[in-house]
Amino acid sequence: MKVTVKNWHAIAQWQWDIGRSDDSEEDVCGICRVPYEGCCPSCKVPGDDCPLIWGECSHVFHMHCLLKWIGTTSSKQQCPMDRRPWGAPH
Repeated sequence: MKVTVKNWHAIAQWQWDIGRSDDSEEDVCGICRVPYEGCCPSCKVPGDDCPLIWGECSHVFHMHCLLKWIGTTSSKQQCPMDRRPWGAPH
């Protein structure tokens, strides 16, 4: 018996590995409150064009959300979650 594939429709799913347990409350950006698998309000498509960024304090944010936050004078270059000085892990 010969089989000819005439059409193929692939489906895939991805998610960021943030290195935490499956706690759904912590699976959102602390600034925009959009899930990490989604994109920040500045972007249209999630993925590599809307990456995540980790701080030394271990908080995770969409990169664009954090850059916008750090650019404000009220941020004082601090993490928006715990107000410790913001710094990327080494």
